[in-house]
This record gives sequence, C-alpha cells and structure tokens, in this order.
Amino acid sequence: MSATPQPIRYIPGPALDYYLGQGYYRMHQDLFTCRFLPVEGELRTVHWLRLELARVHYGPEQRRLLRLAERFTVRRRQFQLTAELEELYAAYRASITFDAPPTVEAFLLAGSTHNVFNTEVLEIWHGARLVAAGIFDVGARTLAGIMNFYHPEYRKFSLGKVLMLLKLEHARALGHFYYYPGYLVHNYPKFDYKLFPCPAATEVFDCLTGQWLPFSWPEVNRQAVELLADWNEDDFAPEDEA
Repeated sequence: MSATPQPIRYIPGPALDYYLGQGYYRMHQDLFTCRFLPVEGELRTVHWLRLELARVHYGPEQRRLLRLAERFTVRRRQFQLTAELEELYAAYRASITFDAPPTVEAFLLAGSTHNVFNTEVLEIWHGARLVAAGIFDVGARTLAGIMNFYHPEYRKFSLGKVLMLLKLEHARALGHFYYYPGYLVHNYPKFDYKLFPCPAATEVFDCLTGQWLPFSWPEVNRQAVELLADWNEDDFAPEDEA
C-alpha cells in the first residue's frame, strides 16, 4: 500500500525561522541553499547574512534615507501579484546591469497558483504613482527580505536601500530577532549593498560549522578559503563520469 504525499500548503513561521537559521532561503515556492556561484567564468563563494535586530544602530546615511522616505507614502499589505507591480518591475529590470528574473511572478511563484509563504509587500507611493516595492516573507521571529525594486526615474532617492531599512523597522516593530537580507559573494561587490543597514549588527553563516559569526571581511575571506578547499568536483560529476 502506498500513499502520495500531499503538497505543502503553508510553511509555518517557526519552520521558516528554523531554515533561515540553517542558511536556507526562498527560491520560488521552495527553500534552498548554496555555497558557490559561477560569476564571469569563475566559481565564487556565497556567504549568507542576517542582522541581529537588537544590535542595529543607524549612522548618518541610514537616518538621512529614513527622513527622505517621509516625503513619500508607504503602504504595507499582504502580497498579491498585480499588473502594477509587474509594470514597475519591468521598468526597473530594463534599467539594471545584472541578471534578474523576467517578472515578479517568475521570481516568486514560477507558475504556482498558491504561495506557501506568509508574504507581504511594502509599497512606496509618490502621489498616485507606485514608485518602489519591497517584498518580504514573515516568520514567527524573523523576516526575510526577498525583492526590492523601484522606478529608475527615482534612482537618486536610493529607494532600494530605503526599502531595506523599512523592512528592518517593520521587523523590529513586530519584536522579531533577525532580518535576513540574503547573501553576498566573495570578491563580487554587486551584492555588498546588503551590508548597508548596519555592518556591526550583521552576522555571516559558516556553513561548514553551522555557526553564525560576527561579520567582517577577514571572516568572509577565511570562509572562502575553507569552502574552496572543501570543494570536490567529483561530488557534482554525473554518475557516468564519477
């Protein structure tokens, strides 16, 4: 007698907290992790980050951006895919110089009609115009920032960084412990903006020991050396080549 497993309809908040704490992150409707990323023909190491919210303190630039955000209207709602979000993302994607999924739907749902995460969106409005959006998943004691995008006409306002700060502030208002911004890549500065909110409160995940350690570039360099030393191409070769 056999039974067909039922698809997961919802990921509980404590489960999301647990997997984020193990270096996993959202991809479409799944949770995944990785240690390496091919960049410009070279294998680079991936380093997952989180901020301990109780230790976050802002500097002059963070406070300036939060004051700047006061000229806009910020609205938070449960995530629902809309044409307005897709139009904004299309304008954003046309302006960037790095690879990105073709649509919000492709990034979050990938054809699924059901979202298993508790997902919300922060929208920034300038009058009647939607100019930026930040999408995030909510756990029991954590918040994971998933997407930030904005209209290129508003680039000078640094709305991507503003959205990171607004998400972080929302997580603190909920009494959460951690904010997870994703990963950075060793010797690839395009991801370093994730350190912007507060490097002193940021931790980096050592996937070889399962520990979260205080962030520093020497620590990232150390982990990169150990990850590359641990790399074994035979582990990833097709079975007929192994």
